[in-house]
Amino acid sequence: MKKKEPTLRSMPMPKDTNRYGTVFGGVILSQIDIAGALEARKTASLNFVTVAMDKVVFYNAVFVGDVVSFYTQTLSIGKTSIKVKVEVKADRYDGSAKNISVTEAEITYVALDDKKQPVPIPKK
Repeated sequence: MKKKEPTLRSMPMPKDTNRYGTVFGGVILSQIDIAGALEARKTASLNFVTVAMDKVVFYNAVFVGDVVSFYTQTLSIGKTSIKVKVEVKADRYDGSAKNISVTEAEITYVALDDKKQPVPIPKK
């Protein structure tokens, strides 16, 4: 994936950690989902819901104060669905390391109308 500005950045706080001082995986998963939805919204101003997230493997831990960046890319657009790739990188709070690979995921979203029924994604 070509590096660009991240779609989303965050800095985890103590409430986001487990007893070992690392950020809960679920916190990162939630932010992956948000970043992917933001990418989907670039395609069309529709309501998108998550249908699937592929296997997520955590390569490195995230700590309180790290700057976590979420890079997104649209992989494909179907009739009512869109697939987005999200790469997660971290810069250590103490400056000891930058651009550490945390995880990545491919997420499939479906566009819904106001009645929560699938709706076609307009072609550009």
